[in-house]
Amino acid sequence: MENIRIDRDASGPNETLGARMARRGVSRRSFLKFASYMVSVMALPPSMAPAMAEGLQKARRQSVIWLSFQECTGCSESITRAHGTTIEDLIFDFISLDSFDVLQVASGVAAEEARKTAMRDNYGDYILVVEGSVSTRDGGIYSTVGGRTNMDSLAEAVEGAKAVVAVGTCATFGGLPMANPNPTGAVGVDTLVTDKPVINIPGCPPVPEAMIGTLVYILSFGELPALDSRNRPLAFFGETIHDRCYRRPFYEAGKFAKSFDDEGARKGWCLYELGCKGPVAHNTCATLKWNGGISFPIQSGHGCFGCASPGFWDQGGFYKPLSASTTEPGLPEAAALAVGAAVGAGAALSARERIAKVEAETLTTEALKARAKAEDSK
Repeated sequence: MENIRIDRDASGPNETLGARMARRGVSRRSFLKFASYMVSVMALPPSMAPAMAEGLQKARRQSVIWLSFQECTGCSESITRAHGTTIEDLIFDFISLDSFDVLQVASGVAAEEARKTAMRDNYGDYILVVEGSVSTRDGGIYSTVGGRTNMDSLAEAVEGAKAVVAVGTCATFGGLPMANPNPTGAVGVDTLVTDKPVINIPGCPPVPEAMIGTLVYILSFGELPALDSRNRPLAFFGETIHDRCYRRPFYEAGKFAKSFDDEGARKGWCLYELGCKGPVAHNTCATLKWNGGISFPIQSGHGCFGCASPGFWDQGGFYKPLSASTTEPGLPEAAALAVGAAVGAGAALSARERIAKVEAETLTTEALKARAKAEDSK
């Protein structure tokens, strides 16, 4: 993905964020503290914190337009529950959220006019955020806003956008609306947008820090973050859930829960055999977690659905163990990951058999010792 530079002298308010924050009594120390937090969230070297702080101070508030299509509003709900850097911090300090149906007071004609005014005043310089898949069947008539199809609204908004950020699995990969039989002809944003940079932040919903961290990175450094082959930020999607899962030692030891209420489950054993998709699911849940870093599904006792993966609704049962056919379609490393999962399962089985053998030998040894002791006492 080609990086895109942000023109610091672009149209909009001339006041920099540094001047704006200084006027509000915010010190450079606070900038550094915020930058240090964001750098840690994005797994960047600590040495980048000063550069991020400097970039933020020199930047101007970024115009952001948020469109909602075929979705459940879960992504919007998620970003409002960010920890550390809240949506309030973003709106009042760093960005100008010029159109967002969920949070804005205006509705109807007034909301439509607000969006059009923002697109006109910030033409070529705003970031377009899209939530929800786009209906394409029969001209897209199955999803409309203000009497216009999602396809038309997207095309109009993309024309003047600097870059597009698709949030949620519906906007990135089609999500639930695209699940078989896909009655609305739902597609992800990057299927239709091919002439502008697109950043995909999947998840059902995405981790809020992944959305906020991506926006802050663009604002700080004036370019897109490093992306993988599916245009997902590597900082949040560079590793699988399995890579960072605290239950992985049990996987390696061949200890698997057989049901959600058996002894293994109570001891926190691996949920692989209960359908956990962690080995092939790229996301940051196991690292950043949810609700202020309190927990994530696997820690709460439930396997990963792989909700940030393409076609996760159609990859078989949620509680069916992984097989070589459970991959991210089109992703080169997915097949290897699935095969690796299968090999890992075989290795785990072998490990389990070895453990059972050792335990049996130990029990036999203990039994022999007990017998010898009993005979000696006679």
